[in-house]
Amino acid sequence: MAEAHQAVAFQFTVTPDGVDFRLSREALKHVYLSGINSWKKRLIRIKNGILRGVYPGSPTSWLVVIMATVGSSFCNVDISLGLVSCIQRCLPQGCGPYQTPQTRALLSMAIFSTGVWVTGIFFFRQTLKLLLCYHGWMFEMHGKTSNLTRIWAMCIRLLSSRHPMLYSFQTSLPKLPVPRVSATIQRYLESVRPLLDDEEYYRMELLAKEFQDKTAPRLQKYLVLKSWWASNYVSDWWEEYIYLRGRSPLMVNSNYYVMDLVLIKNTDVQAARLGNIIHAMIMYRRKLDREEIKPVMALGIVPMCSYQMERMFNTTRIPGKDTDVLQHLSDSRHVAVYHKGRFFKLWLYEGARLLKPQDLEMQFQRILDDPSPPQPGEEKLAALTAGGRWFDKSFTLISFKNGQLGLNAEHAWADAPIIGHLWEFVLGTDSFHLGYTETGHCLGKPNPALAPPTRLQWDIPKQCQAVIESSYQVAKALADDVELYCFQFLPFGKGLIKKCRTSPDAFVQIALQLAHFRDRGKFCLTYEASMTRMFREGRTETVRSCTSESTAFVQAMMEGSHTKADLRDLFQKAAKKHQNMYRLAMTGAGIDRHLFCLYLVSKYLGVSSPFLAEVLSEPWRLSTSQIPQSQIRMFDPEQHPNHLGAGGGFGPVADDGYGVSYMIAGENTIFFHISSKFSSSETNAQRFGNHIRKALLDIADLFQVPKAYS
Repeated sequence: MAEAHQAVAFQFTVTPDGVDFRLSREALKHVYLSGINSWKKRLIRIKNGILRGVYPGSPTSWLVVIMATVGSSFCNVDISLGLVSCIQRCLPQGCGPYQTPQTRALLSMAIFSTGVWVTGIFFFRQTLKLLLCYHGWMFEMHGKTSNLTRIWAMCIRLLSSRHPMLYSFQTSLPKLPVPRVSATIQRYLESVRPLLDDEEYYRMELLAKEFQDKTAPRLQKYLVLKSWWASNYVSDWWEEYIYLRGRSPLMVNSNYYVMDLVLIKNTDVQAARLGNIIHAMIMYRRKLDREEIKPVMALGIVPMCSYQMERMFNTTRIPGKDTDVLQHLSDSRHVAVYHKGRFFKLWLYEGARLLKPQDLEMQFQRILDDPSPPQPGEEKLAALTAGGRWFDKSFTLISFKNGQLGLNAEHAWADAPIIGHLWEFVLGTDSFHLGYTETGHCLGKPNPALAPPTRLQWDIPKQCQAVIESSYQVAKALADDVELYCFQFLPFGKGLIKKCRTSPDAFVQIALQLAHFRDRGKFCLTYEASMTRMFREGRTETVRSCTSESTAFVQAMMEGSHTKADLRDLFQKAAKKHQNMYRLAMTGAGIDRHLFCLYLVSKYLGVSSPFLAEVLSEPWRLSTSQIPQSQIRMFDPEQHPNHLGAGGGFGPVADDGYGVSYMIAGENTIFFHISSKFSSSETNAQRFGNHIRKALLDIADLFQVPKAYS
């Protein structure tokens, strides 16, 4: 496979008189400007590295310390307690301009001041890391903040009062702690109790006890050792063994999608929408490179880890026989465009200048108007990565004729909140900063002198075409088997749920348990994803939402003989249990990542564990995730209530299970994305969606809060 070159900076021919060079001034100009732009980026990275490295200090604070030391010496006050004199004596003797008494004294004071400044930065960072290890604030009831938490919050604000860059807090974040084996085992047994009868539970207790007493102590020592050495004892193994070593097709099984705004449409012109969106994405990438994006902060004060954002752009998954690898390039100046079976290379820059939206619209329109047919094997070429080999791009933007958009994201490099952060910025920039003309085109006049996008040229042998066709059939069969049901729940949102004195997430999760029991007549192991990004390089943890408390509530609802007061009491107990489990997961005291790492260590050591083997083989027939929103305040949602994205979703984890993604979007709306497989006779996405609707309404009725039914 080969790609056609777009342009060359110079041409030459060999003649009897020698070599005749024909230089292109325009091409050399772009080469020169590109080089300047590259050096600017390098200097920005160096500057950001220095500023990030000394946070919460700054060059200004360094100068202040030096001035204070020099000023005190002129007042005959030695704030160094003799250290400046000691440093001065240690300076090498010899000739040079710095050998005068005055310059030696100034140099000594500068060295002392720098040492004090660096020590202060180290002290502040360690203090901040110690403060960030406190998670008591998460377990306090809403509106009942303790004095300890108030003092803690004041200290956090004081230590992080300077405007941080994206990665300023990375070295101050605490490491993910390794839970005690006994605590993990206890929580695991609690999670499976409602799913097992007495005999099965007794057997699992014996397996767990044997593992805890005989095998676990040795495995735990290795994990603790790794936690001391590595930045995060889970994340690298999770990325490699869960994602990069997966051999099944990533499409549906691993990748996830993101949807466009659903209540408004900015334009019907496909090329114009792409022009604005791509321009906004490159603006975001520029901010990312310059670390001008603010870190995501819980409560506005607790920083979340930002390391996943590093590989958002210019990242490709390279396939391997046993494991894939992620390749990240420092820069990229084009996008690959697929349209009607043809591939194009569209340059994003003219020299060092980023193309404006109107220029990008013109380039996309040129692609849409191109009448050339696909080359042999080109039409289905993209399917080569959609079978059981890999899915190569970090994310793919999908554009429809009516101007609507969507995203398909590969999961190995980052989790959904990261791509959601980008998507919020892009949609906000498109709607409130770039805009369109009355006819739906990008603002401004394009430059018609721009070279058109390059049509990629391919040489695909017959044997390769056969492999592409085979991969396409695998991908098509997988996609055709997915039943996807999306709906907007309008009777109420988080506004009513808060009046029930419970968290919106717990409310929805308990409703999912009730809906699933009505749908399948039984309970199942339930996966809810939570974040561990309060720790360095943290990714996700599992909340096992099917609890003894939630099943007790569901069974009482199904019996129909309990009073509303009793049902409310059971619901509140289930909600309180769920909230506590979610908080434990976020603070590093989850179950599944710890057991996963213990299992990997056992494999490395060649140790057999029936308990771990059984735990890791349990199917998740109900896999759920809440989609975060409003990570960036691009606009006031109260003034623009229709600017709502529907979030996104994913495929079912088990062949006979459901995948449920939901976004609690504002005070009066919840979006749901439900997936299942047509090949399973036991599941039906639309049927399950109807059960979810009814479960939400039935639980709301228990609290007798007025609802706006629709």
